[in-house]
Amino acid sequence: MTDLQAEYSRETKETRIQVKIALRGSGQVQIKTGLGFADHMLTLLGFWAGFDLELTAEGDLEVDAHHTLEDTGLCLGETLSRAIGDKSGLTRVGWARVPMDEALSEVAIDISGRPYLVYHDQILPDTIFNQEKDLWREFFKSLAFRAGMNLHINFCYGRNGHHLIESACKGVGLSLRQALAPDRSGILSTKGRLD
Repeated sequence: MTDLQAEYSRETKETRIQVKIALRGSGQVQIKTGLGFADHMLTLLGFWAGFDLELTAEGDLEVDAHHTLEDTGLCLGETLSRAIGDKSGLTRVGWARVPMDEALSEVAIDISGRPYLVYHDQILPDTIFNQEKDLWREFFKSLAFRAGMNLHINFCYGRNGHHLIESACKGVGLSLRQALAPDRSGILSTKGRLD
């Protein structure tokens, strides 16, 4: 098991990203992606998870936000995976139902080592702050696959794109907080390992 902290940096021709995380933090979050809405949502995710999180991203925003947010998900997921380590002593599973005004989202996570994303976004508006709604599916997919977790997000109802994404990000944070909480000793699996 690690000390539940990690750092990770990644640089490509499209993005340059640095992440530092402490999973047993106090919710001190500093995010700078060049995308104000993404900064707000990732701040909520980290705060509700109880992480100490520093994340900076520079991307080709002159193209669009896709590479920046997708690669941010990759880097955050990789840093989470490194901080989690072998998963011993963790609760492993977490879930939340989070309202935000008229919107409600359900989130469930299993830090199983088997990445998968289920994402029911039919009710999201086509664009959210001048970006295609699919941008957020790409972020959550990248996060789930690099962190090695099952991530299920269901937008139950709502009309406002900001409220819907906010309820999901808070739900992911709360679910991670539960899943990463200490439980019994060893690996929570009848197989004796998670991968």
